[in-house]
Amino acid sequence: MTESDLRDLDVFVAVARTRNFRRAAVEIRVSVSSLSQRLRDLEERLGVRLMNRTTRSVALTEAGELLLSRVAPALRDVGDALAEVRGLRGVASGRLRINAPPPAVDLVLAPMVGPFLAAHPQVDLDVVSESGFVDIVSGGYDAGVRYGEHLAQDMVAIPLSGPQHYVVVASPDYVARRGDPKHPKDLLDHDCIRARYSSGVMHDWEFEKAGQIVKVDPPAKLISTNMNLAMQAALAGAGIWATIDGYVGEALKSGALISLMEDWCEPFPGPFLYYPSRRQTPPALRAFIDFVADWRKREARRK
Repeated sequence: MTESDLRDLDVFVAVARTRNFRRAAVEIRVSVSSLSQRLRDLEERLGVRLMNRTTRSVALTEAGELLLSRVAPALRDVGDALAEVRGLRGVASGRLRINAPPPAVDLVLAPMVGPFLAAHPQVDLDVVSESGFVDIVSGGYDAGVRYGEHLAQDMVAIPLSGPQHYVVVASPDYVARRGDPKHPKDLLDHDCIRARYSSGVMHDWEFEKAGQIVKVDPPAKLISTNMNLAMQAALAGAGIWATIDGYVGEALKSGALISLMEDWCEPFPGPFLYYPSRRQTPPALRAFIDFVADWRKREARRK
């Protein structure tokens, strides 16, 4: 196999994984036209079409699906081997790809990014923020971030933060107009600000008090996954918002928002960084794991 063959297979796997020529081109740092030409060259050498593509979509043919299933794991092994060799230099380098839900990005990862990159200047960090669940291995990620109940059993997981708290908040104006709910079921008579995930699911709000768990499906005056939009709506008195305390700390201190039903909002474990169990962890990921451990120690000393 020639070096050209390897580069073309890398192009094919990137397009097959992203199902998008532009995203694949950005990922492997080539132009879209060069990427498209490499894919055509590969198809001509193999004598089969690997993908059906239009201006809007990319779909693998049967031959493409077969090739992807065989070469993607092999290319990952090659990448891991090269990363392991680079690691012998004692300096973490290369790209680190992490998939994480927006709250974990906003409240936990964001403060870490600048210090981590300053400590490891040869690492390029690629963080994808999305609420839906993904297979980090097939998606080409080195690691993912999720909360405990959604972690796969075959993954190594380490905590990224201490416990977090959900809070139920509303503006003083809203509470003056509509009243102060005392029990989760009281929310059924209120306007609420809710989120629908990329899967289309809108989860019930879950509350716990002294071991009693109550789930409610309150009416949604506003549905949005954008935290800034939800915050502005809550501040404007549009409804009651259930969110993680990190988003509303300043608004609660200033009195712009009021905390409701505090006795029903118990703490829960923070997010975890998780990654496949491998014999050799890529150097950039190992550097981030070590950084997280040190970061958490420093955070604990500040408290």
